[in-house]
Amino acid sequence: MTDQVREILGYYDGERPGVKANLARLLMQGRLAGSGKLVILPVDQGFEHGPARSFAANPAAYDPRYVFDLAIAAGLSALAAPLGLLAAGADRFAGEIPLILKANNANALGTIKDEAITATVRDALELGCSAIGYTIYPGSDRQYDMFEEVRVGAAEAKANGLAVVIWAYPRGGNLSSEAETALDVVAYGAHIAALLGAHIIKVKPPTAMVAEPEAKAAYAPRAAEFTQLSRRIAHVVQAAFDGRRIVIFSGGPARADAAVLDEVRAIRDGGGFGSIIGRNAFQRPREEALVLLDQIVRIHLGQDR
Repeated sequence: MTDQVREILGYYDGERPGVKANLARLLMQGRLAGSGKLVILPVDQGFEHGPARSFAANPAAYDPRYVFDLAIAAGLSALAAPLGLLAAGADRFAGEIPLILKANNANALGTIKDEAITATVRDALELGCSAIGYTIYPGSDRQYDMFEEVRVGAAEAKANGLAVVIWAYPRGGNLSSEAETALDVVAYGAHIAALLGAHIIKVKPPTAMVAEPEAKAAYAPRAAEFTQLSRRIAHVVQAAFDGRRIVIFSGGPARADAAVLDEVRAIRDGGGFGSIIGRNAFQRPREEALVLLDQIVRIHLGQDR
């Protein structure tokens, strides 16, 4: 145990010891162990976008065992995925990497912005998971039902010693596609996730746009400051209880290495707790993915300066 991890665990005053033990398990895993940072491999895109859109670029990734091996070989903090994928590898790779069960999911075939509950706390316990995760869509027509579903699932997870991860993705309702990643909207989503009891919050890196008319006056004095991504990252972390909740940032669609790494540097410089990198990892051939993940880990460790 390191001073950095002890400090982070101290952010969760009054939490159950089992939950803190699982947070420590995530924070003490892999190459980032003890640093207070996380790099997580999420593989829920097959559910969200379909198998070909997710895996055709690197057919090896159709096999769940491949993504287990990739996360372990890269020395990552955890693997996050839906029930079936984790069940296909949790036995073979038992104890080699912490698992996060993604317990609600959407698909690209429907017309409503929603996620169905696809797994339970019992599933997470049987798989040996350290945490359970839920997506919420602040702003959508279904947001309040989603909040209630997360409340029920999070309460059961905590009672059983599991940490809770919330993917906070504002969308739907009156939000345009550009507004979904606006600075004020991303910060609002992170704050809602913290209020719902998340231990770890996943959001998208925000743009400099301020979308909500009522919020513009609050942001106007710092508009010049927020032209820098690192400052926007710092603001989103501030929105999550003044940095007393772990906030990690998604990697988005597959892009050139330089763009991914520049964004990771801004996340680090802004005080983000790490990255959750999916398509930019498993859509590359294994050796290329390992090189990129190595660079991401070294950035978060401050070893690229």
